[in-house]
Formats: sequence, C-alpha cells, structure tokens
Amino acid sequence: MYKLFKSISFVSFTAAILLQSCNQRTEIAKEQKFEITDSLIKRLLIDTVAQSNNLSNRNFSARITADEEKTANIFPMVSGIVKTVPVKLGDRVSKGQLLATMESAEMAGFDKEAISASAELRNAERNLKLTEDMYKGGLASERELEEAKNALKVAQAENKRSNAILQLNGGNKNGSYALKAPISGFVIEKNVNSNMQVRPDNDQNIFTIADISKVWAVINIYESDISRIEEGNEVDISVLSYPEKNFKGKIDKIYNVLDAESKVINARVTIDNANFMLKPGMMATVKIAVKSKISLPVINSSSVIFDENKNFVLVLNDQNKIKIQEVEVAHKAENKSYISKGIKQGDKIIGSKQVFLYESLK
Repeated sequence: MYKLFKSISFVSFTAAILLQSCNQRTEIAKEQKFEITDSLIKRLLIDTVAQSNNLSNRNFSARITADEEKTANIFPMVSGIVKTVPVKLGDRVSKGQLLATMESAEMAGFDKEAISASAELRNAERNLKLTEDMYKGGLASERELEEAKNALKVAQAENKRSNAILQLNGGNKNGSYALKAPISGFVIEKNVNSNMQVRPDNDQNIFTIADISKVWAVINIYESDISRIEEGNEVDISVLSYPEKNFKGKIDKIYNVLDAESKVINARVTIDNANFMLKPGMMATVKIAVKSKISLPVINSSSVIFDENKNFVLVLNDQNKIKIQEVEVAHKAENKSYISKGIKQGDKIIGSKQVFLYESLK
C-alpha cells in the first residue's frame, strides 16, 4: 500500500511539473507575439486608394514604319544589265542622286529616236528658211510656205516627245539607263546588285527610299479594345533600343478593317523623328489611356500580395490597426492594379514591408 501511494504521488508531482512548464511556454509565446506599434506604422509607406476616373492604361504592340506618303518604291522602266550601284542599304540620298546605271537595248532605241527627231527638226528648220526665201522671190507659193511651217511644228513636237521619253526613262545620249532618286531620304530597301539582269515586268521594286523625318507607329488593337480607342487619344511609345526614352503622339487614323486571322485592327500614330532615332522595322510598345465602362479603384501593383492563388492587401483602419484584406484584381497595366472587389476609394494601403507584415499577421 505504501508503494502504491508513493507511485501515485510521483505521477502527480510529474504531471504538475509538466503543466507548469506548459503554462510557462504559453506565457512566453504570448509575450513574443508580433505586435504592430504606432512607431512602426510611422516608418511604413501608406498609400491612399485612388479612383481611375474611367481611364486605364493599356499596352499594345506596334511596329515602326516609314510614312507611306513620303516613300518611293522604284522600279526599272526598261530591261537591261546593271553595271554600277553606287548606293548601299541605309544610305542617305538626295533627290536626283544616281542610284544605279544599266546598259539597255531599249534605251539604245530611245536614243536613236531622239537623234532622228533632232535631225528631222534641223531639216525642217532649213526647209522653212529656204521656202521663205523662195516665197519672197516669187519662186514658192503661199501654200508651200504654209506646208513648210506645219512640217516644222510636227518636227518640233516629235523632237520634244522623243527627248521626254528619253528623260522619263532616265537615259542620256550615250545609250545608258540612269536610275535616280525621285525624293530625298534613306534607302530602306535594295534588291539589286551589279551585273544583275532586270526586266520592267518584274513586280519587285529594286529600291525603296523613304523620308523618315516623320515615321508611323502602326498599333495592333484587339477586337475587345476597339470600342475604347478613338482618334485623338494620346499615346506613349517606347522601343527596346531606347528604354529610357518615351516618344509621344496622338492616334491620327484608325483603319476600319479587321484582320481575319489575328483579329486586330491597326491604328496609326505619326511621330516626329528629326534625329532619326526610330528606324522602320522596329517593334514598339504603345501605352494608351483607354476609356473603361466602370471606374475602378487603382493601387500600385507592388502593394498586392499574392498567396495561395489569391490576392491580398494590408489595410490600415481609422484606429491604426492593420488587417489583411483579400481583393480581386480586374487587370494590370504597367505598375498599376485595378481592383474590382475588396477595397474602395480612400482606403489606406500599406505600401512598404507588406510581405513581412503579411507573414507576421496571417
């Protein structure tokens, strides 16, 4: 009996010690529980939720192209063999500058016509002078004089026509074909080399020259955004080559044709490019402030915490207490998030150390 009493006393004593130890750990845990003090809040960045005013920034892809109204596609007017090509792709050229020379049988025919027309003109001039002298001496009739004058007019017209054809085809009196720049600009396409044979019925141009002092940004707009884009919308354009620089402009034309495959329409922005920084063919990102059907609260995307496939923010209430608030993000644009549920305009959001605070509070 004594041994049984002794065993029970030992178990009770051990249980008491364990219970006391448990209570001590609970008290320590309570003492170590994380608390947000006023001094900590003062060191945090506090953002106030703003309203988007029915506008939201959307990003679209675009490509830089030359202004079509200041672009010349150059085709050969005659067939022949290319002899020289003094310009290269990317060269800056002036109006009238030589681009290429060719030897052409057709040009030889134009030369012959011009030479013949010039000879006929000289003969008609001599015949008119002789007829006038004979008319004065009574050796030629008035009718013969009139015929000589008409023959001179015909010869003058033929000479003018043959020389115009020669000049239109870029030729000269030595039988070669000279291809010259019709405008000033840059050679943005070149499809010809020396000793190459060309034909006038080829549907591929051999040069493209463009004045790129102004260029176009052709924007791809998806079908879901068509109703929100209007002519006159201001845009910010950025390209990979100059990430620190924004190019500004306005949408000056919307092409009302939907591409059947990509389901996009194109909008055009004309950009001043006096320093030639933008090159045709560059890809660009265009930011447009588009109209939204509803006005949503907007916050910095960095304030949103993503955890377990949900989005959260830390809201500071009027009593300077921080609570975790789940939100629904309607869409994002650059560094802004537009919130459809969970917060409203005027709410105060923690904008710094929010991940640390979230982990400590949850």
